[in-house]
Amino acid sequence: LDRLKTALADRYAIQEELCAGGMATVYLAEDLKHHRKVALKILRPELAAILGAERFLKEIEVTANLQHPNILPLYDSGEADTFLYYVMPYIEGESLRDKLNREKQLGIEETVEIAKSVAAALSFAHSRGVIHRDIKPDNILLQSGQALVADFGIALAVRQAGGTRLTETGLSLGTPHYMSPEQATGDRELDARSDVYSLGATVYEMLVGDPPHIGSSAQAIIAKILSEKPSPITQTRDLVPANVDAAVQKALAKSPADRFTTAAKFAEALTNPAFSLPTIPRAATASPADARWKRLAASFAGLAAVFAVLAVWAWWWPTPKPVARFSLALPQGEELRPVVGATFALSPDGSRFVYSGPGEEGTQLWLRERDQLHATPLPGTAEAASPFFSPDGEAVAFFAGSPRRLDVVSLGGGPPVTLADSGVLLQGGGDWGPDDYLYFDRRDGLWRVAANGGEPERVTVVDRARGEARHAWPDVLPNGKGALFTIFSSSYTNLSEYDIAVVEFATGEVQVLMRGVYARYAASGHLVVVRADGALLAAPFDQDKFALTGPATPLGERVRVARLGAVDLAFSETGTLLYGTGGSVTEQVVWVERDGTVREIDPGWTADFESLALSPDGTRLAVSIQPLGEPNDVWVKQLDRGPLSRLTFGGSNNTRPTWVPDGQAVTFVSNRAGGQDLYMKRADGSGPAAVLLDRERGVAEGFWSPDGQWLIYRTSLNERGGGDVLAIRPEVDTMPVALVATEFAEHSPALSPDGRWLVYVSNR
Repeated sequence: LDRLKTALADRYAIQEELCAGGMATVYLAEDLKHHRKVALKILRPELAAILGAERFLKEIEVTANLQHPNILPLYDSGEADTFLYYVMPYIEGESLRDKLNREKQLGIEETVEIAKSVAAALSFAHSRGVIHRDIKPDNILLQSGQALVADFGIALAVRQAGGTRLTETGLSLGTPHYMSPEQATGDRELDARSDVYSLGATVYEMLVGDPPHIGSSAQAIIAKILSEKPSPITQTRDLVPANVDAAVQKALAKSPADRFTTAAKFAEALTNPAFSLPTIPRAATASPADARWKRLAASFAGLAAVFAVLAVWAWWWPTPKPVARFSLALPQGEELRPVVGATFALSPDGSRFVYSGPGEEGTQLWLRERDQLHATPLPGTAEAASPFFSPDGEAVAFFAGSPRRLDVVSLGGGPPVTLADSGVLLQGGGDWGPDDYLYFDRRDGLWRVAANGGEPERVTVVDRARGEARHAWPDVLPNGKGALFTIFSSSYTNLSEYDIAVVEFATGEVQVLMRGVYARYAASGHLVVVRADGALLAAPFDQDKFALTGPATPLGERVRVARLGAVDLAFSETGTLLYGTGGSVTEQVVWVERDGTVREIDPGWTADFESLALSPDGTRLAVSIQPLGEPNDVWVKQLDRGPLSRLTFGGSNNTRPTWVPDGQAVTFVSNRAGGQDLYMKRADGSGPAAVLLDRERGVAEGFWSPDGQWLIYRTSLNERGGGDVLAIRPEVDTMPVALVATEFAEHSPALSPDGRWLVYVSNR
C-alpha cells in the first residue's frame, strides 16, 4: 500500500480500502486535480504481470467511450510503478449486492425498474460491440433510485489483453452464479445473449432471494448451470406475475438460441402482461408391448474385429441358458481409435456404448445406441480416454487435456464440466459409484470427487514399503461399501506382478485378492479378472465380506491388454460383457523425415516399445521392449534392417536407455538390485553391467553430458518429492547439484548439443 500511495501521490490521495474482488482491489481516493472522490481500482499484481500495461490500457479505451446514463463512466486509467489502475466515480449510494444482503428479496416493481435500467445500459453497449461479461449485483450501483452498471468492458479488456496466457493465472472472468453456460465452459465467443443470461440470473435473485443455482463450490454451481433447470419463481413467490416468471425463464435458457436476442426484448417481456412461453406438447408414451418389442429388437451390443460381446449370465445360472456371441464392424469414418487408457464403456442397461473414434484433433468420443447402425460424436470430448457412465446412463465421464482432468458430459446435450483438474491426475480409469461420487487415481492412490463438484477426497494410499507403485482402474461395488482396483508393482511395466485388491471405504482397509491387471464386478456375484496374458477368469465374490468364496474359472482368452494394464472390458447390469480382443497392442519404430514422411525402420518389426535412443553416429538403436506379461529389457538394433541383440538379463524392469558420448556403451535404469538404479553396459554386450548411481530416492532417467564429465539424472516420480533433475560428476563429487528441484513433477530432461541448456517437462 505504501508503494501504491507513493506511485500515485501526484494524482490521487488514497484514503481507505473499500473492497477486494477477483480482478482488483478498490480504494476510496481523492482526485487531487478535480477535488472529487473517486473509486480507484488496482488490478491484482499477478494479473497485471500477465496482461502488460500497454495492451491493457489500449483495450480499456473501449470502456472510456461508453457514455450512457446507466453506465458508470471511466475517468482515468494508467500504470504506476508496475500497478495497473482505472478510476471511476465514487457512488455515495449502495450496490445492489448491499441492498440484497440487507433486504434479501425486492419488490416486483422495483425489481423490474432496476432490470429495465440495466437492460438499457446493456443494449447501448451491445450496439457498439461491447459485452460486459460480469453482470451481477456487485456491479450494479444504486444512486437516487437510478441503477448504474459498473466495470463495463473491464472483463473484456482483461480477456483481450491477456489472451490465452490468462488461463495460467487460474483467474476466472465472471462470477459462477451469474455465468451463462457458454461462458462457464468457454466453448464459444460470447455475444449479447450471455449478458442477457446474467441479467436474468440477477433478476431471479432479486425476486427469490438466491441465484438460480447455488452450490458448495464453483464447480458444483457450474455443473448445475449446465445440467439443471432453475425452479420457477412462482414456487417461492406466488404473486409474481406469470409474464415476469416466463421472461426470466427464457433469459435463463441453457442454449443461447432459446434466449432473448437483445436485453431490450427481455425488458419488454418483463413489462408485457401478455408475454408467455410456448407450450410444448407432451410426447406420446409407448405401450408395454411396444417397449417389449423394442427391447427384443435391441438385444444386441458390441464392437468388432477388435470387439466381442458376450452374454455371460448363462455360465453361472443354475439352469443352463444359451450364450449369445456377436461381433460388429464399425463403419468407415467411425472406427475405433487407440488412446492411452481404455477406449470404450458400456451403459449400465447395455443399451448404448461410447468409444474413442476419429476427431478433428485426433480422437473424440462417439456414442452408439444399440438400436442404431451408426454412432454420433460427442462434442467437447477431444482426446478423451477411459470413459465411464453415470449410474443412470445419461452422462459420461472421461479423462482429457494436459495436464489430465476429469470431465463429465451429459448425453442429453451441453458442454463438458470439469470435476477434477490436477497436474498429478493420471489416467488409470475411473468409475461412477452408486454414492454419486466419481473415483479416479492419482500418483499417491485412489481419490473421489462428488458428481456435483467439490474438493477431491482420498480413498487409498499407495504403500511404497510393500512394493506398490500405483493404484488404478477402480470399480465401485454395487453396495457402495468398497471398490475393486489394481495395484501396480514397483517393477511397474511387468504386468504379471500386478494384483487385484479391494478397499473397504468405512475403514480404508485394503485386501489383495489375486493376481491380475484388471477386474470388474458382475451382478451375478462374480469377480471377473483379466490376467497379464489376456486370459479372462471369473471367481465367486461376496461384496459384503470383501472376499472370494471359491476358485477362479477360465472364461476365455485373448482379451486385449495394453500398457499399464489398460483393458477394454465392461459389464452391463443386465448381463452383457463387452470386451476387446487381439492380445496386446504392438507398435513400430519409424523414421520421420523433416517433410513429415514416415518410413518403417524394419518392416514387420513390431513390439511393445517402452523407450528408445539413437546412437551418436546414427547407426544403432537402443530400445527397451516389454513382451506382454514379461520382463522389460534393453536391446540394441543395427539400423535399418540389421540384427537385434539383447543387452540386459537381470531384473524385471530395464528401461530408459541412453548412449554415452563415444557410443561405446549404453546407460539404463534397472530394478535388478531392488530399487531403481542407473547402470552402464558396453553396447556390444561384453562385460557385466556396472552401477553408475545407486540413490535412495530412486533414479528414473539418466544420461551423460556431451563432454562426458557430468551425469544428469531424474529422481523417480513414485517417491515423495520425486521428479527432480540433478547432476553429479561421479569421478569428482559425492554430492549432486540440483538443476531443477521444485514441488512439481519434472521429467524427460535433455541437454542441448553444446551442453549449456537443459530442457524438461513439468506439470507446473
